[in-house]
Amino acid sequence: MLKTKKMIPLAVPHMSGMEEKYIQKAFQENWIAPLGSNVDGFEASIASYNHVSEAAVVSSGTAAIHLALQLLNVSAGDTVFCSTFTFVASINPALYLGAKPVFIDSEEETWCMSPIALKTALEDARQKKQLPKAIIVVHIYGQSAKMDEIIALADEYGVPIVEDAAEALGGTYRNVPLGTLGDLGIFSFNGNKIITTSGGGALVSKQPEKIAEARFLASQSKEDAPYYLHQQVGYNYRLSNVLAGIGIAQMDVLNDRVAKKQEIFAAYEAGLADVPSIIMMPELDVATGNRWLSTMTFDTDEKTPEDVMALLKAKGIDSRLLWKPMHQQPLFQDAPFYADEAGDVATKLYETGLCLPSSTQMTQEEQEYVIEAVKNILSK
Repeated sequence: MLKTKKMIPLAVPHMSGMEEKYIQKAFQENWIAPLGSNVDGFEASIASYNHVSEAAVVSSGTAAIHLALQLLNVSAGDTVFCSTFTFVASINPALYLGAKPVFIDSEEETWCMSPIALKTALEDARQKKQLPKAIIVVHIYGQSAKMDEIIALADEYGVPIVEDAAEALGGTYRNVPLGTLGDLGIFSFNGNKIITTSGGGALVSKQPEKIAEARFLASQSKEDAPYYLHQQVGYNYRLSNVLAGIGIAQMDVLNDRVAKKQEIFAAYEAGLADVPSIIMMPELDVATGNRWLSTMTFDTDEKTPEDVMALLKAKGIDSRLLWKPMHQQPLFQDAPFYADEAGDVATKLYETGLCLPSSTQMTQEEQEYVIEAVKNILSK
């Protein structure tokens, strides 16, 4: 039996050991401010990994979504459709631009955006003559949405797609990297993501001109002139050359981190298979998620997710509730919500689910301890 005096964490950064080399390079070049050779190298690495020509690294995934929506000319009074089962950062940038959110439910096979709910919402919007300026599809917990169906609907109604792949770097759909199937895609390098630059994000597109415009907007919209000339609003969103150095080293181990996350999920799936109430997060046959967090739902009237989380904490195990849907948040109490045919799937997930420790440094002994604890709690 594992004996530990410290919590087994949910997800923490995992350095490669080569980060200091690139950080030192930034110091040696005295290029500490945004831009520099590390930024160039990090952008090139992200673009190459995801099979796109260009990528722009910025200060956060949220900043990347903000830029994506601005590139799609989202403005005050417009509507933006978004997955409801997500973190608030997926939709906050729409509010920055004065747009109105409309939330689309999850569906049971992926936990991601429901094509059925999306179709209903789009048809209603067309009848009202107010189609959204963008559809933000979130690949939740690193798993792909049903992109064939969603892209077909977006094309039918003429609405561009922003893929929020903040949690999904390294995942694929029909062997295509997540984040590159829509018009624009974003990634996050926040501290708990599959790789991290402490804080940071990236915007990718198969349209190089969009990335060039994003870099311009992210650099205070400074015109090419021998003095400071600005003709439109810009943002201070470019990533630090120091942090980009961390990113270069992290990209070198990304495939290893994805493989480890998948291994952790597989161990949970096998270890908890004999607890009838537990269902691990599903995955499409045509997709391969990065398994950023190992998540599950359980069906029991005896314990809530909060109960299980408290019991795990008492055993030195960190865990987390699933995302509380955006349409359940006070901030969005007046926003429209379109449910899946199976009902409010996102709320059901929130009310029955939990994220388990998924750090890539977690030892086999620690994971076995977590599995045994979960089994003891939910088998009774």
